[in-house]
Amino acid sequence: MKSLHFSFNTELSNIDTLILPVTSSGKLPQGIENIPSLPEIESFVEGLYSDGDFSGKVGKTLLLIKPKDFTIKRLLLVGMGETDKLTTKSYLTSLKATADALDHCGSINTVNALVFVAPANITTNHQAWSVMQIAQVFQKSFYDYSHESRGEHPVKEPKLENMVFPCAEQSLAAKQGQSTALGMALTQDLANMPSNFCTPAYLAETAIQLGKDYGYDVNILERDEMIEMGMGSFMSVAQGSSTPPKMICLSYQGGKSGEAPIALVGKGVTFDTGGISIKPGQAMDEMKYDMGGAATVLGVFKALGELKPNINVVGVIPSTENMPSGDAVKPGDVVTSLSGQTIEVLNTDAEGRLILCDALTYAQQTYQPAKVIDLATLTGACIIALGHHVSAIMGNNQDLVNELLAAGQSTYDRFWQLPLGEEWDEQLKSNFADMANIGGRAAGSITAAQFLARYTQDVDWAHLDIAGTAWVSGADKGATGRPVPALVEYLLKQAG
Repeated sequence: MKSLHFSFNTELSNIDTLILPVTSSGKLPQGIENIPSLPEIESFVEGLYSDGDFSGKVGKTLLLIKPKDFTIKRLLLVGMGETDKLTTKSYLTSLKATADALDHCGSINTVNALVFVAPANITTNHQAWSVMQIAQVFQKSFYDYSHESRGEHPVKEPKLENMVFPCAEQSLAAKQGQSTALGMALTQDLANMPSNFCTPAYLAETAIQLGKDYGYDVNILERDEMIEMGMGSFMSVAQGSSTPPKMICLSYQGGKSGEAPIALVGKGVTFDTGGISIKPGQAMDEMKYDMGGAATVLGVFKALGELKPNINVVGVIPSTENMPSGDAVKPGDVVTSLSGQTIEVLNTDAEGRLILCDALTYAQQTYQPAKVIDLATLTGACIIALGHHVSAIMGNNQDLVNELLAAGQSTYDRFWQLPLGEEWDEQLKSNFADMANIGGRAAGSITAAQFLARYTQDVDWAHLDIAGTAWVSGADKGATGRPVPALVEYLLKQAG
């Protein structure tokens, strides 16, 4: 994907496209200056508003080519609504509309565009925050799924080359936004790819390539090795598929030597039929997205490679298909996890926790992390509880949860905390094993996390259920790249 260039100056002589916010009263917001012919432009915009040609409502855009009496080649007006009522959501809506407007310019050669940062009422550090969001939104607008499976799909060729910010130098913020978008693009590519292409082996090859590109240590565990190690829970899910499972491990060493890393553990079920407890056929094609946690981990490592923060991070990805076959695990089977705890498999479609529990144990045994964050498209119950706007977060350390909540708020890649506790733990009781893999219909997202909590009792741990946010359905079906932004923000804050 093409990389956008960012610069910071107030010299506008080389600008060919001027992007101006307009309020719902037809005014330019306060704080805009250093623009040639500013009084004339203001009068011109007010005239458009008075004539009903532009409303200034949030997300509305109007592109003018060689407007009369102005030296600028193109003027793009973007509705911002009422400035004092501008929210993060409405600001980002306007940014997305701006990027779409430039993207749809066709043959117009927009090379250098100037865009203005959000007003101070959005956030206390509004310049850095705005630059980060602008860089992320405009870089992300270049994304185009162009895998070979699309056939003769034309490759997207964005015209935009350079974004100019008329504010103080905020290159670090721009770098974070752009690197996050590049990581999101990798996550989207992997998740959008058909499962006959994006197999566990393909995820492993992607990790190996990231290792070559950025100098990561990469280790791939194969089926026989994992069986010998005692990963009976993970292997029970994998035994129904002829496609070999992989445990994919990456290590980024940007911090002090010997410093305990932060571990990211991502669910990598490249296709989930439900196994013997098979899913309904409707929309089952979307179960290629059940590796959204794995794709996110790889996307975060892409961003880390670009940003190079002073921190140690490891990624552990258990990856397999969940298929029905004569060899598949059956409801009522009892399996032994790497931790030695036994599990009664009451529903083979609750497979994510079965692969994650062994990955969580392996991550702790191998890397001795200071903190563990697992992320998974784990439960449909999470979508029922929270919809598609926020991801669920649970954990055993409130400070860790709070830090992730703050990162989500800062990036607008938000989380909502759900509780954990002994009451929900009781739902996992089994007459035939240490625990069952499901706890009934009630509080399905919580009992899934409560299951994982049994494997993270000796480490600070947070669980992200991203089932409602990792992809969208319908006409705009596709992966979102979430929660790469929140995790990148969190890791950068930990790096200091």
